[in-house]
Amino acid sequence: MTEVATPRRSRITPEREAELYAAVLDLLREVGYDALTMDAVAARTRSSKATLYRQWGGKPELVAKAVRHNKPGNIADVDTGTLRGDLHALASREDDCAMQQNAALMRGLFMAVHANPDLLQAFRELLIEPEMEEFHRVVRKAVDRGEIRADCPALEYIVHMLVGAFATRTLIDDQPPTQAFLLSYIDAVVLPALGIPTG
Repeated sequence: MTEVATPRRSRITPEREAELYAAVLDLLREVGYDALTMDAVAARTRSSKATLYRQWGGKPELVAKAVRHNKPGNIADVDTGTLRGDLHALASREDDCAMQQNAALMRGLFMAVHANPDLLQAFRELLIEPEMEEFHRVVRKAVDRGEIRADCPALEYIVHMLVGAFATRTLIDDQPPTQAFLLSYIDAVVLPALGIPTG
């Protein structure tokens, strides 16, 4: 039976929270989601297990929030004045080394999500839905500026195109995603699909 406690905010400092999230991500890279335990997180971070459950409720929420915390800033904060500029800025927020590490981490978590409904729910609520809403704000600004027609059929597939490029780079090309690859993909595939000229 899974131990779950009602999440309650305590006085964990932002620095301590960041340290805990970093430890969770390190453990995920070392052992994967299924083998990660709250006992291991408590030992690694010199925390009590009770504190972890009180603060995060359980492993799925802790992992989802750790991944969310690891994201480089809010998507909605990007505003270069053009959708191309915004997409390029988003693709350039992480260097190639960080991108490679995070791609490997996410591949493992995507597999875990399919086998763990609680993790899927936590990812949807704490990571996917908030990021989708932030991304939609970026796209709405482009529509409002007149860069994209509001009835453009490719609008609802932008995220699918971007995530697909990131996720399948290793599978198809046996190479990690890189800034150069993503920037080229945005110009060659995403923007033309939206009717935005790139050159």
